[in-house]
Amino acid sequence: MLSILGQDTGESFCDGFSRRNFLRIGGLGVAGCALPDILRAEAASGRRPGDKAVIMIFLPGGPPHQDMFDLKMDAPAEIRGEFSPISTNVPGIQICEHFPRLAKRMDKFSIIRSIVGASGDHDAYQCMTGRPPKRNLPPGGWPSMGSVLSSLQGSNGEAVPPFVGLAPKMGEMRWADPGKPGFLGPAHAPFQPNGGGKSDMVLNGISLDRLSDRKQLLTSFDQFRRETDASGAMDGLDTFTQQAFGVLTSSKLVEAMDLEKEDARVRESYGKGIAKNVADGGPRLMEQFLMARRLVEAGVRCVTLAFSRWDWHGNNFKRGREDMPMLDQGVTALVDDLHQRGLDNDVSVIVWGEFGRTPTINAQAGRDHWPRVSCALLAGGGMPSGQVIGATDRLGGEASDRPVHFQEVHATLYRNMGIDVKSTTVDDLTGRPRYLVDQEYDPIPELI
Repeated sequence: MLSILGQDTGESFCDGFSRRNFLRIGGLGVAGCALPDILRAEAASGRRPGDKAVIMIFLPGGPPHQDMFDLKMDAPAEIRGEFSPISTNVPGIQICEHFPRLAKRMDKFSIIRSIVGASGDHDAYQCMTGRPPKRNLPPGGWPSMGSVLSSLQGSNGEAVPPFVGLAPKMGEMRWADPGKPGFLGPAHAPFQPNGGGKSDMVLNGISLDRLSDRKQLLTSFDQFRRETDASGAMDGLDTFTQQAFGVLTSSKLVEAMDLEKEDARVRESYGKGIAKNVADGGPRLMEQFLMARRLVEAGVRCVTLAFSRWDWHGNNFKRGREDMPMLDQGVTALVDDLHQRGLDNDVSVIVWGEFGRTPTINAQAGRDHWPRVSCALLAGGGMPSGQVIGATDRLGGEASDRPVHFQEVHATLYRNMGIDVKSTTVDDLTGRPRYLVDQEYDPIPELI
């Protein structure tokens, strides 16, 4: 933990400086590793500049594929469900009626209807890493995509962290996992402004909870800069400590997280969310889609977020009528925004959950866990769009054509980031080089 000087309180540092009111640059929710140490580790990793990024939207609990992007209108009623398909602006592609915005923009998206390889575990691990959470784990565990990108590429600028996780605390914390660093270590864990990192970003009493009060926040920053410069405290700090100071005091990071800086019409296009967590899952924060765009535009390499709770063992169709239109608005606003800003070739967007749902509707009008097949929605990254990849059988229970593994999706996203999964490795805790995906998996040809 690094404390930077402010007003004297009579206490002292181990180096003789008096302790003052301070900006705490600490673990940032990263298991006891201070931010200067994180920056040293990034420098040692040989990161390189660039402008590519990934936004991963996790749907906690497992969304019902056959009620969203793979409706089975010829199936029996106990499988077919209550929703109807609508045509999209791509001939031959139909999706659920509760995604009207997406239907009008299908030419900007690709749907995968045949995701396979789910472990069946109720957590974010497989979406974040591409790998099952309990089999053949190396010491420390597999790193998430955000941590790998942090290790290999860092952020596109020293004043922003390379990996940001926006998932808030949930009753089921496995769904709130923004992506763990695994064997890459806490230096490559995500910065979490909505989680543990809040307590480590406190500036003269102004925390991120009060970021909306921009005037008070910036006044605090400006006063702190003046005090620190006048004290000469920065002169004795090493390069990485100064970079850590820069991350937390740079207007670039602050402004990226200050949604009031955004044009009101853009904010309106994303809509207003519901801050309350849904049962043991996440809230429905439309603002997070906008914040994700602002963060990647500022230079963050990977942003992960979690939206609502999709574990619908009961009231599947009631919940679908509530959540699907909100997801429709958030995702399409994000992709529209990326296109309008010329970022559509540089920023990859993926929307998915840990598994699918049972073909048969249960007695509570819900669908249960179904790891045998699920779906994903992708956009941006320079990928070909306006297509459906793969298919399921008549009941939506098995991949009948072109099964796509989680690791193939990860291989594709890494390729979009300029990383060759056939040659690139990261070292585990024993110094053994590890490929980013198993070598049997390649980027998805249809998305190249």
